[in-house]
Amino acid sequence: MSDIPQHVQLDLQEVRTRNLAAREIVSALSEAMPSVADLWLRLNAALTDAHGLLSEITRLLGEVAKVRKDRANLVAAGRATLNAHHDGEADPLYYLRDELRAQGHLPPGPWGRS
Repeated sequence: MSDIPQHVQLDLQEVRTRNLAAREIVSALSEAMPSVADLWLRLNAALTDAHGLLSEITRLLGEVAKVRKDRANLVAAGRATLNAHHDGEADPLYYLRDELRAQGHLPPGPWGRS
């Protein structure tokens, strides 16, 4: 995933690959050692849980990336609004309203126009 924040040091694809390899090993061992079948089932269930966690991490990273982008766009709109006010533009709040509307926080139309 290209939008992984810098502090995340996990290679999620590598984790998935190792998880699949571990599940294949458990499958082979369960055939070779059926006397501990309950143990293999529990181990496989734990590995399956890890796969679900990886999917959730991937989903959450996507959400975080969107939130970070939205926040950056709001910061840019706020700065543009302050600069427009400083420059004496007729409607300096346009930039902020436009971004809030783009993110779905304002209804369409002229709401909030001075």
